[in-house]
Amino acid sequence: MLGRVLVTGASSGIGLAISQYLLKQGWQVLGMCRSKPPIEHPQFSLYQLDLSDSAAIAATLAELPPMQAFVHAAGMMAAAPLGQLDLALGERLWKLHISAAEQIANHLVGQFSAGSRIVLIGSRTSCGVANRSQYSATKAAMVAMARSWAAELAPKGITVNVVAPSATETEMLKQPGREKSAPKLPPIGRYIQPIEIAHYVAYLLSDMGAAITGQELMICGGASL
Repeated sequence: MLGRVLVTGASSGIGLAISQYLLKQGWQVLGMCRSKPPIEHPQFSLYQLDLSDSAAIAATLAELPPMQAFVHAAGMMAAAPLGQLDLALGERLWKLHISAAEQIANHLVGQFSAGSRIVLIGSRTSCGVANRSQYSATKAAMVAMARSWAAELAPKGITVNVVAPSATETEMLKQPGREKSAPKLPPIGRYIQPIEIAHYVAYLLSDMGAAITGQELMICGGASL
């Protein structure tokens, strides 16, 4: 099913790759992000805002045309051991990874019908990783949230899934603070590529993904073995 898809975090990394690939497939992509992405395409519309600002999200949602799908790719990394946790940063992680997704999905679900899709970009760290408790906790909550939504929406033909990559070759790998929890190279000998995640998401959005729901789908290069 092609139509309109809302993609958060469309300005860079995984969100940018997803947006660009879905445009090639024929989707109309509405990007919701803080910065302007390097996308020039007649089927792309940009809505610039801070996704930690619930009032700004509400105002933007009120302007949007009906959607057929929602991909929450906005994210940030934080790493620190217990005893050095920044509580304000933990709150920011929660707002971005969970609250923003919750607010957007809560608004869009009233427009959705059979064949509509929700895909959240999670992380393999949802099972817990040393020095990433705040980040991992939000990704674990994301899985529980998605499974709950999937159970509610399955009878309506609407799917909800989490795509959970391991270390992906984006700007986030070089983000300040990563030295406290350095990314590990997967057993395949390279990092996951954003375009690989984009292909996975596109499959879940397609008609062929209709029987997949409530899943945390790893794309980890063997890192979870």
